[in-house]
Amino acid sequence: KMANNSTNYYCIADLYIRIVFQDTAIDNVDLLPSFEPFRVLNEPKDLFFQLVVNDTLTEVSEEHCKRIRAFDTGNGDTIVDRLNNGGYQYIIKDLEGKICCLLQTNKDFSDCTCKLWGNYNMRCFGLQNALMMIFSFGGSFHQTLLIHASLVRQNGYGYAFNAKSGTGKSTHVSLWLRYIPGCDLMNDDNPIIRIVDGEPYIYGSPWSGKTPCYRNVKARLGAITRIDRAPENRIDRLSPIEAFTSLLPSCSSMKWDSDIFNRACDTITRIVETTAIYTLHCLPNKEAAILCNKTIAK
Repeated sequence: KMANNSTNYYCIADLYIRIVFQDTAIDNVDLLPSFEPFRVLNEPKDLFFQLVVNDTLTEVSEEHCKRIRAFDTGNGDTIVDRLNNGGYQYIIKDLEGKICCLLQTNKDFSDCTCKLWGNYNMRCFGLQNALMMIFSFGGSFHQTLLIHASLVRQNGYGYAFNAKSGTGKSTHVSLWLRYIPGCDLMNDDNPIIRIVDGEPYIYGSPWSGKTPCYRNVKARLGAITRIDRAPENRIDRLSPIEAFTSLLPSCSSMKWDSDIFNRACDTITRIVETTAIYTLHCLPNKEAAILCNKTIAK
């Protein structure tokens, strides 16, 4: 089969990225259906990052890198190596423990290359995970955070809800959509927060967990609320330190890379300074949504 080469541009959270499929007979944009709403036709002036997908990429040998660790992403294991030139190498495995992507990056994640393995689903999984990692870690150089949250919009403001897995953030958002007038779902799992001219904005993204909600939309960040299951409904506004502690676990970052981690913490601090952050102790009912909306909505 002939190798295909294609160059694709996307705008995600007002940041431009280039994805190039190079010297690969099977990989193409069919692996990224959720990116189509973010496609741009013309080559942009400034790129946030470039990712080249190339089947000839080989693993960097042990003497040229240092194993950081293997970590369980909840979606399978990822092995991380620090390259001697300051960049990174990731070996991404799927839930069955099969390698589906090898990713190599420079220090600030602006220039990346990956190789994919396996069937369509494995390649899709590998490529999506590689792009999420580049976006998360590279984003720290642009006051940008990928957060684990569900995002609803009302009156031009975005309201993000985070929680431990299975606590009911999607349930709570569905109550807003059902009972609170003028709401729409912006993203159900991985929205993006960016500080633009000192102010926080929140965006839809090509990643949305189990709910397909891939919308190229943005709003001013209205509030962030942590959902906590409780026998009755009440809502507390958090102090700055509590707010920071509540938000940090929802952000994807690399604690072992002090430069990236410190930049992410600076962005979280700016969000805490400009945005009300709450914990909603609640039942999964209509009253909880109404109480929350009345308290946090602008």
